[in-house]
Amino acid sequence: MTVKEVSEKYNITQDTLRYYERVGMIPPVTRTPGGARNYQKTDLEWVELAICMRSAGLPVEVMIEYVKLYQEGDSTIAERLQLLQEQREVLFEQRKQLDETLDRLNYKIERYEAAVDTGKLTWKK
Repeated sequence: MTVKEVSEKYNITQDTLRYYERVGMIPPVTRTPGGARNYQKTDLEWVELAICMRSAGLPVEVMIEYVKLYQEGDSTIAERLQLLQEQREVLFEQRKQLDETLDRLNYKIERYEAAVDTGKLTWKK
């Protein structure tokens, strides 16, 4: 697939795809003999991982480190595992904070819904 086709498939810009490769968030993409990017299945899997991790808030630097370790081979399996486990913990903490925020927001919504029904707000926060 061309960079344009991949861009359209994943709804990200061509510049973003090139950036992912340039900074090392994905390994170098397969090229045609003329040097044009020619995304293969493996390349697309890396793009999907990068998109997923970025949408989850994974820092660019962490993704770069993961790719670097991957490229170093099986001797880095334990390091990659640790890196992913640490990021999972970060996501769990973010989810906890989001859940707490949603609980508070739901409480406020319930109070305002009751106020709409009664015409009176029983609390002012």
